[in-house]
Amino acid sequence: MHAHLNKDPTMKLTLDRRGRLTVWSILGPALLSLTACASGPTLPAAPVVAGTSDAYTYIIGAGDALNIIVWRNPELSMAVPVRPDGKVAAPLVEEIIAQGKTSTQLARDIEAQLGKYVRDPVVTVLVTGFVGPYSEQIRVVGEAAKPQFLNYKKNMTLLDVMIAVGGLTDFAAGNNASILRTSDGGKQYAVRLKDLIKRGDVSANVEMKPGDILVIPQSLF
Repeated sequence: MHAHLNKDPTMKLTLDRRGRLTVWSILGPALLSLTACASGPTLPAAPVVAGTSDAYTYIIGAGDALNIIVWRNPELSMAVPVRPDGKVAAPLVEEIIAQGKTSTQLARDIEAQLGKYVRDPVVTVLVTGFVGPYSEQIRVVGEAAKPQFLNYKKNMTLLDVMIAVGGLTDFAAGNNASILRTSDGGKQYAVRLKDLIKRGDVSANVEMKPGDILVIPQSLF
């Protein structure tokens, strides 16, 4: 409930839901119309199907945990972390870049290094702890209960993301939220989070793509 702080017939000073001082005019409808016009063009709705799930392959990122297995050479096999600079080091292997590669690509690169010392090495790289590169992480900003970044997973949807971040705050303008899709050159799409989370409208659920940024604005009221 707003607490009115003056008696001016054309302007009201009020305390909003967070206890901040705001100014309201009796020309409310006109102001709302101006606000809507100033908000820019209407965004297109986000595609329900992102079209990347079948082709998606996990890319190693800094912070991942790897298990390097060299067949018939247990002394060369070990678990290693990917350092913040994106590199790994292992026995007989100089520092080698892991970030941005698939586990298969990294295994072939390690084989090339080991081939200087071991005859016909056969290497398998298993990712046991997942962080992924920044370019593929899902970021949630604004009025989420727990804004954060998430590791992209195959077939991840908007509903999965919202469950992970704890839903919306009481001050979120959920149906004004948008997805900034970096993989599509920075295109922005509208999503209906309020309908999805508060009303259970599953038609508002859409697939996410690696690198998506979900922006949840604050409601003006």
